Amino acid sequence: MPGENLSRDEARERAALLSVDGYDVSLDLRSAVGEADGEPRTFRSVTTIRFRCNEPGATSFADLVAPSVTAVSLNGKDLDPSEVFDGARIALDDLAAENELVVDAQCAYSRTGEGMHRFVDPEDGEVYLYTQYEPADSRRVFANFEQPDLKAPFRFEARAPEGWTVWSNGAGELVDGVWKFAETKPISTYITCVVAGPYHYVTDSYSRTFADGTTLEIPLGAMCRKGLAPHFDAEDVFLVTKQGLDFFHEHFDYPYPFGKYDQAFVPEYNLGAMENPGLVTFREEFIFRGKVTQASYEARANVILHEMAHMWFGDLVTMAWWDDLWLKESFADFMGTFANVGATRFKDAWITFANRRKAWAYRADQLPSTHPVTADIRDLQDAKLNFDGITYAKGASVLKQLVAYVGQDAFLEGARRYFKRHAYGNTRLGDLLSVLGETSGRDMTAWSLSWLQTAGVNALTPQVVLADSRVSELAVVQEAPESHPELRPHRVAVGLYRLTDGGALERYARVETDVEGPRTVVAELAGAEAPDLVLVNDDDLTYCKIRFDAASLATLREHLGDLTDPLARALCWSALWNMTRDALLPARDFIALVLRFAGRESDIGVLQMLHAWTHTALDRYASPAWRETGGALLAEGALRELRAAGAGSEHQLAWARFFASTATAEPDLALLRELLDGTTTIEGLEVDQELRWAFLEPLAAHGAADESVLAAELARDDTASGKRHQVRCLAARPSAAVKAQAWAQVVESDTLSNALVEATIAGFDQPSQRELTAPYAEKYFAVIDRLWQERSIQIGMDIVSGLFPALQDRPETLEATDAWLAAHQDAAPALRRLVLEARDDLARALRGQECDARAR
Repeated sequence: MPGENLSRDEARERAALLSVDGYDVSLDLRSAVGEADGEPRTFRSVTTIRFRCNEPGATSFADLVAPSVTAVSLNGKDLDPSEVFDGARIALDDLAAENELVVDAQCAYSRTGEGMHRFVDPEDGEVYLYTQYEPADSRRVFANFEQPDLKAPFRFEARAPEGWTVWSNGAGELVDGVWKFAETKPISTYITCVVAGPYHYVTDSYSRTFADGTTLEIPLGAMCRKGLAPHFDAEDVFLVTKQGLDFFHEHFDYPYPFGKYDQAFVPEYNLGAMENPGLVTFREEFIFRGKVTQASYEARANVILHEMAHMWFGDLVTMAWWDDLWLKESFADFMGTFANVGATRFKDAWITFANRRKAWAYRADQLPSTHPVTADIRDLQDAKLNFDGITYAKGASVLKQLVAYVGQDAFLEGARRYFKRHAYGNTRLGDLLSVLGETSGRDMTAWSLSWLQTAGVNALTPQVVLADSRVSELAVVQEAPESHPELRPHRVAVGLYRLTDGGALERYARVETDVEGPRTVVAELAGAEAPDLVLVNDDDLTYCKIRFDAASLATLREHLGDLTDPLARALCWSALWNMTRDALLPARDFIALVLRFAGRESDIGVLQMLHAWTHTALDRYASPAWRETGGALLAEGALRELRAAGAGSEHQLAWARFFASTATAEPDLALLRELLDGTTTIEGLEVDQELRWAFLEPLAAHGAADESVLAAELARDDTASGKRHQVRCLAARPSAAVKAQAWAQVVESDTLSNALVEATIAGFDQPSQRELTAPYAEKYFAVIDRLWQERSIQIGMDIVSGLFPALQDRPETLEATDAWLAAHQDAAPALRRLVLEARDDLARALRGQECDARAR
């Protein structure tokens, strides 16, 4: 819609002109239930904004995305909605020094997870509402100035169907049929929030007494749909919440400023979670319906703590514009793991960070769309795509490096000063660097230029010269890609490992040093005994791709499973995976390492990451001629490890899921059927409902479970979760008619919700069905420009990324992608970015296949 894509320049002009004193927002949500009148459902939204203008007589605009506006008044004067409202903006002319704008609108309920999302639970027909705004969808719910640097206090009220409860950022109460909420502190529009419906709600409380004798009491709440209540382990959510509040109070020296702390687990959520102060929202998949591994609980704790860190980094102090999104997301990503290790039972969370989060960053930083941590964000579409692996995981990795560089005490003292100096305000890069410079005594300018203001990832490789079985010289060579040639200062630990008489691979020497320039000699290691393995980034202090010298690589091929330190092992796995992605290690060699050593992996999160990487290695990087052989080897190995795993262990569960995902041969499919119907059992393996769906998807994809079987399973699990699983399995069936129907449901219709679009896309593209989906490559390029213009940005992103013909991994697909890019130079930059990223992944896959083919 014209005017919907706010630019940075427009935001700067408006921020220079206006100051906002407060909002009163009244919502009538009673239309969410009952029969609709045939028209799309809408709700009434009445907003009063009090604001000042620095230049009386000037013009500006307010933001609102709504089907219609009933009335607009500015300073008591009624304006004609047809003249001032264009569907996205309300024109404001002849502003006074002090102004009051009142907008009465009909806003639309969402089915895409943007704005006011409406969900009907198929299990019991109950309706649930919640809002999701980042970066700029609060304007779909109420009129406002939609940019992060026009903060203001908010007062919300809502009318809701009888029997419902409504929550918002502030504490609420029901007064004469209206839910009224306490005024918030000054916050940005995108972190306001409303949740409404017959949610299952559990309460607790947190108390802390500070050194000055004052006591802070925080009411805690947690909620989910009634259908998920039997599975809701709220006590564990509250445990992590209290541990996090203690941790951040101790380290930040700034009391939690937003009153209560509710956490809502909501359906059909597009994100992992959102840091709305006082009312954090999470995807409900964090409520586990079946048995999961500790990696899932650790991930949930990490997200809880990530969002909690935002209460200070992002909510209390907010970036002025989305260029500095890292000021909240990088810090929250780092603090999530920092607090997980420091405050909860998940003491190995840095292993997960090294293995999983940084893998996301390394991929993003090698795409053609890579950008500095401090990005150039021209408009809201740019902002939407910038919630990526660089802003989150690379930024967090850079902060981990910063802590090593300036010291943890200086880093945390800098944070404390930052909060006190900028509370309820907006900041830019320089504001944070100045306090870190004060507390560390270091010049942050050079560090920032290298780490925050340039893109790309360096590779660090050891060079070892031996003499008489000792190290004569050990140097670290730093390289950078031609596209981003910056060499950076790295604070690293170099570890030397050797095989013991008992067969273990253990560290016997470690030196922490600064690596700068193309080659750095580590003088402290001269004279050390000759190592079997050199690990350049031991303890994962810096952000880089690790490479190995020839002797170290040979050691890993034979003894990777003998590495006794789990973090070192995870770093080696990550390095080997990066080598596979870079076509330096054949995919079949990586798969062989997994088959040989993954069964000995103690860290469950690393094991599950290996399973995911192995699928990508086989499906994308392995030579097409070897795929069938590789798939059979994986299925055989997975079944062997499944039978060998401890009865009832989380490793057994992980191998069961991996086996199901590799099953293609009839005997393996038959075993899955027998496990489902109970004619065969594996000691300790409980085939619960979630595992049943995991077994059914490969059966559906290989024609061994038809529509009637899936309908029967849905009858057994007639829930929202069951419906998503069924939709995915239905789309996975090996039939041209099925693929045509799935394509039409996603591409030719917009009736599916965001969750069902996601499920349909996930089922549509199966590695074993390349021939079936081949005709859709041409169709994809014919429709994406239209879809991007017609659909919401979230659904557009899901379709453009999800339906890219990645499995049509032939040079012809690369040529078709290049042809589209050449012919669509004027397409939306965000759309071009998504296609460029998919093109890069495809080109990388083809290089990997060439590398693997040479390994025959």
